[in-house]
Amino acid sequence: MTATTTSARSELSELGRSETALRTFLHGLPGVDQVGAEQRAAQLGTRSIKTTAKAQAIDLAIRMVDLTTLEGADTPGKVRALAAKALRPDPADPSCPHVGAVCVYPAMVPYVAEVLRGSAVHLASVATAFPSGQAPLEIKLADTRAAVAAGADEIDMVINRGAFLAGRYKEVYDEIVATKEASGDAHLKVILETGELATYDNVRRASWLAMLAGGDFIKTSTGKVPVAATLPVTLVMLEAVRDFRAATGRQVGVKPAGGIKTTKDAIKYLVMVNETVGPDWLDPDWFRFGASSLLNDLLMQRTKLTTGTYSGPDYFTLD
Repeated sequence: MTATTTSARSELSELGRSETALRTFLHGLPGVDQVGAEQRAAQLGTRSIKTTAKAQAIDLAIRMVDLTTLEGADTPGKVRALAAKALRPDPADPSCPHVGAVCVYPAMVPYVAEVLRGSAVHLASVATAFPSGQAPLEIKLADTRAAVAAGADEIDMVINRGAFLAGRYKEVYDEIVATKEASGDAHLKVILETGELATYDNVRRASWLAMLAGGDFIKTSTGKVPVAATLPVTLVMLEAVRDFRAATGRQVGVKPAGGIKTTKDAIKYLVMVNETVGPDWLDPDWFRFGASSLLNDLLMQRTKLTTGTYSGPDYFTLD
């Protein structure tokens, strides 16, 4: 890290001391060219890759999946089965890689931990009054600590969008800082719920706010609102992590979540990552997909490439 980068990081770390400093910085960020961002995302979405590269992309995408179930009807048996699938997505093919993580509610963490213990698959838990983020801070932090104590090594927190949209940036900042502390050694993914932020400028500001407060990942969505991950929104977030690393020397991951269902969709995102931030982020440590049905389509396409025939959607377990 250069002396200039160290100085910039030190200056940015002071922003959280006052509402005025945060507001001045966040509103001083360059505005997002909406037309340009959408055209750039659409252009990258038309790129095609050849067979060998496609096979590599599919395996990489599988390794990047946070296999997720966040339903009120989740049961210990359901999440144990999901964890087993995370370890061996295709039981008939031992060469198939495992996924990046399993993501569940805090109450389900102990059952997933039983299955994943000793493996390289991470255990993620949503927390902080997911999905609304509307709860007292003490409850949010207790939620986080309970998930970590039960075995989660990644926490997916939600920001209070009401506070953010009302311009109470320090309140949001302080909650992220406190949740990061409550997470201990667990990595913290900060969910922005971009579908509720209304503008790309707000997405950029929320991304920087989350990173300034210590988030290890920034994540698009809870998957519980009509508008979830989109290519233009993810492009804005990727540009934010690129610029943040240039300013501070610290690399932050990105996780689009919600609505990514097909291999074609996943490859569009991987192309965007490569073209926007480069190969440093083409790794499960720095890029994830929050998804449930995506894995099955990846497995179907993988089988097609290796055998020449489709297995069909019923060949793999439904998540």
